[in-house]
Amino acid sequence: MARWRSSVLDAIETSKTHRLYLLLKERITSGALQPGHRLPSEPDLAASHGLSRVTIRRALDGLAREGLITRQAGSGTFVNGQIAKAPVVADLSNMLSHLVAMGRATRVKLLSFQYVTPPSVIAEALKLAEGERTQASIRVRYLDDRPLSYLVTHVPERIGVTYSEDDLASRPLLELLERSGVVAEKADQTISATLAGPVTAEALGVEIGSALISLTRVVLGEDGRGIEHLAALYRPDMHAFHMEMLRTGDGANRHWRPLVGEPVAHKAPLPSPAKRPKPASVQTGRRTTTQARRRP
Repeated sequence: MARWRSSVLDAIETSKTHRLYLLLKERITSGALQPGHRLPSEPDLAASHGLSRVTIRRALDGLAREGLITRQAGSGTFVNGQIAKAPVVADLSNMLSHLVAMGRATRVKLLSFQYVTPPSVIAEALKLAEGERTQASIRVRYLDDRPLSYLVTHVPERIGVTYSEDDLASRPLLELLERSGVVAEKADQTISATLAGPVTAEALGVEIGSALISLTRVVLGEDGRGIEHLAALYRPDMHAFHMEMLRTGDGANRHWRPLVGEPVAHKAPLPSPAKRPKPASVQTGRRTTTQARRRP
């Protein structure tokens, strides 16, 4: 009973911390608190919000990790001049090419590397033979020493044995896969939202319960067999997805079509309606499934 009571109190305290963190973050990012503004002291914040100093300190620690405030011993806590860095922008229309480029522009920390029997849902998505294992890894990707994404990948063992733990810790996975002789032809991708649990919150430097972008991707080879299953969690303050769209069709058949490659002014005339490719984004309830095809 005492342990259960302690867990409940910890959850309540975490919720209070997160609410205050979000309140102060919104005031800073909206400009209500200008760069250089000195925040009230911890006792003053505790009194004005009716919270403990421990809760105040945790919320301020979260803002400091985000780079939104600077805490100077003996001077106080100040809003930073540079509110936030530009997020990494992923182009949904050309996702596979973007992955290698992002891998080279960021660094990765490898947390886990092992061979396992994957969950049935992953085995089915990768079209594995019965009993076939996968090389499973967990990585955290960083941008300017700030955690950007939490990545859990499964690669069929027959492919995973072509690269080492050191390789995966230093090079983009897609590059290693293609080095092994397989070619990524297309990817089925689903993007939604979720909340950070204790493990991912610690890895990404956010509060438990913070909103995260959730992405699941299955990369398929030229033979139609799966070569990678990725379950990724992204910090929304550091990552954004972009797709340039073009309005096409006539009358009741007008629809939005993803624009791939050159800007509109440099593209060839659009194909006839019968030959136009299907839209890359299909809305299904609250989720959007996106297919990205690698261009030769």
